[in-house]
Amino acid sequence: MKQVRVIDAGWVTVGEAAKSSGYSEEYIRQLARRGGFESVRLGRDWLVNLEAVLAYRREMEALGTAKHNPKRKKLED
Repeated sequence: MKQVRVIDAGWVTVGEAAKSSGYSEEYIRQLARRGGFESVRLGRDWLVNLEAVLAYRREMEALGTAKHNPKRKKLED
């Protein structure tokens, strides 16, 4: 029996996420593999939660150069 996954609204392809976030498709795939935000792999394609990608982008912008410090603390909401 074929397994079917239902994905909620807000999930987009890597290409759509790249256009919305300004990140490259390859960087979004790399972050997805690393677990940088919510993502799921369906076959060879990745679907990512667009709000999670945009939240990640906002967090990195807020950290500025501190994002390169491995001892940094995660930003509090």
